[in-house]
Amino acid sequence: MVDRVLIDTLNLKSKDFARRWKDLIRKAPQLKHYNALDDESLIEADAGFYPLLARTLDRGLDRAVLGDFFVRLGKERMKGEFPVSEVIYAVNLVQQVVIEYLMTDFVLDNAMRMYQAMGVVTKVSEFFLLGCFYLTKGFLEATYTNLNRKEAVSEALLKKYFRDEFFFKEN
Repeated sequence: MVDRVLIDTLNLKSKDFARRWKDLIRKAPQLKHYNALDDESLIEADAGFYPLLARTLDRGLDRAVLGDFFVRLGKERMKGEFPVSEVIYAVNLVQQVVIEYLMTDFVLDNAMRMYQAMGVVTKVSEFFLLGCFYLTKGFLEATYTNLNRKEAVSEALLKKYFRDEFFFKEN
């Protein structure tokens, strides 16, 4: 069982975590598209991760909820003309913020939390790894759709290079 303090902190302090993430983004020159955004837009873009992670840690992994969140994120970032490599790196920085919190602020309270944090880090890693899978699916699906509809690339050519099975859910 995950400590309620962690669940509550992820929910109630999502903006604080997002500010930490924003600071990491600002230090990463390879994240040009993210760095072009103002601070408040970055914080808003990131704040949704933490309540979803809290829900996952509290109730268990719900692939439908997780998949929907990350597929939509992938589609939004593709439409925003972000490179998929930047998006995945940015998500990795979200994970880094959470793990740093777990290994510093969270475990300082008592020894039991140190033991619990090790198990939580595994769950956090699984959450973000699966999230990146769905994010990539959403990004590629939006790319496929745009190429098919807006660029008039043939279905045969698209299927040759886009071997994934897509969800094709409208937003």
